[in-house]
Amino acid sequence: MTAADTLRPEPPGSASARRRSTSARRRSTTARRRPAAPGPGETRHSPLTARRKKLFWPLLLPATLVYVVFFAGPSLFTLWLSLNKWAGAGPMSFTGLDNYRRLFQDPTFRHSFTNTLWIIFGAGGLTFLVSFGLTMVLREMQGRKAARSILFFPNIVPSVVIAILWGFLFQQGGLVDSVTKATGLPSPNWLGQGNLFKVIMIGLVWTSTGFYTTILMAAVDQIPPELYEDCDLAGANTLQKFRHVTLPLMWDVVGMCAVLWTISAVKVFEFIYAFAGAAGQMPDTGVWNTALYTYGEAFASGGVPRYGSAAASAVVMLALVGVLVVLIRRFMRRDSVQY
Repeated sequence: MTAADTLRPEPPGSASARRRSTSARRRSTTARRRPAAPGPGETRHSPLTARRKKLFWPLLLPATLVYVVFFAGPSLFTLWLSLNKWAGAGPMSFTGLDNYRRLFQDPTFRHSFTNTLWIIFGAGGLTFLVSFGLTMVLREMQGRKAARSILFFPNIVPSVVIAILWGFLFQQGGLVDSVTKATGLPSPNWLGQGNLFKVIMIGLVWTSTGFYTTILMAAVDQIPPELYEDCDLAGANTLQKFRHVTLPLMWDVVGMCAVLWTISAVKVFEFIYAFAGAAGQMPDTGVWNTALYTYGEAFASGGVPRYGSAAASAVVMLALVGVLVVLIRRFMRRDSVQY
């Protein structure tokens, strides 16, 4: 074929001309169907995204209303109430920060606040120490599922029932008193004022250990067994396995448990009230924590209720929880470990 043949126009009815005409029509049809590209600053949403945007507020509004009515609203009212003097009836009188000043000048509140810190750090430290020990034992134990169920049992029983049982165990002539006398050890008055708060802390450790052991064991079950086999080949003992393998790989779960313990420890009420209190009477102020102090201020058995002071104590509890949770999250922050 010569150059002249190449440049010569094809007849309109030729096969190649028909193919080019068909391709041109297809390209024009595709161009008409294809949506125009969004201009600068424009975002094109798919129909699914549009439907999601329409359903956003109808689905979110009920949860928002529940949150505002049952949490945000009462919290803001408590904050406002802490700045007033109110006996539960009649008008409020604005007092500013007088409730907070009186609160920290009250020796009962200071002692209650100290007891709360003892529960958070003292009972919490013992709870996690025992939970870590049980985690090391249960990991290599046959029948650990049954053991976990037994350890978790105190969390199923209501706190009031556990408190009554705890009182029977430590009363004069009870099981603990009988065992100490049988072994020749001195048997103190466990329910006396000098030992009552210690017994309460031991009870809180006993009732909480199974719960946190169960959570930690769920994290341990996710650790590949090959890592422990490598430790066995290296001659590592149980404590070294826990320090170098178990604890680093469940560190995030430990941080979550620390936050849960902090929140629950500040709110401890039923166990102390039922264990140390008499029928219709508050326990002795020596075993009060901030939760019992708040209850005593708001629902005093004698005298005029002080709802403003009770609200101020509740705000202090909320601030304590917030500060401790932030500190725990910062202290427990680490890079995630891949395994």
